[in-house]
Amino acid sequence: MLVWVKDRDHLAEICAEHEDYFVLVFWGSFSDASERALNELKQFADDYKKIPVCVVDVEKVRGVHKEYGVGNVPTVVIIKDGKEHGKIEGVESAAYYAARLGGAAPARIARPAKKKALRVTVYTSPGCAPCSQVKKYLRDNGISFRAIDISRDERAAKEIVRRSGQQAVPQIDINGRIVVGFDRGKLASLLGIRTERSAT
Repeated sequence: MLVWVKDRDHLAEICAEHEDYFVLVFWGSFSDASERALNELKQFADDYKKIPVCVVDVEKVRGVHKEYGVGNVPTVVIIKDGKEHGKIEGVESAAYYAARLGGAAPARIARPAKKKALRVTVYTSPGCAPCSQVKKYLRDNGISFRAIDISRDERAAKEIVRRSGQQAVPQIDINGRIVVGFDRGKLASLLGIRTERSAT
């Protein structure tokens, strides 16, 4: 749930009510990055309805950011058991927030809305730059995957040719669907990763 902090008293109530775990977002309307981060955090809040996501407008609720050691917006502060558990500065994707914030939450509140489990396998070979880019992209977006080096696994090499008709790597198997190459658009669509809009 996404809640806008009205004032210091309201924040004190939130701290008391959710002392075991909540997320505090420092936001400013003057920051384009804040707007982008808020859109991603709204998506996260929709998926993780039991995790309180509390937004502080630094222009309206003044001085609170200093108490949390926040110098820039957007900054996300994780509060666990009444103490700061970590910070995320800048804009991240909803998937990244899910991995960091949902993963840190107590098990009883960390259950997101039902989504189909992802089974992701990346077929790679040594010295393949796009393979490394795909794996970094998946890690950055909080996607777990299994990597198979086809130069060491002849059966896997034959299997990807049988399934895709191609020997090229990387090939990414997402719940049985094959993506050949680092096709960011296809990966984002199949994995449910929200892509950032380009600035106008």
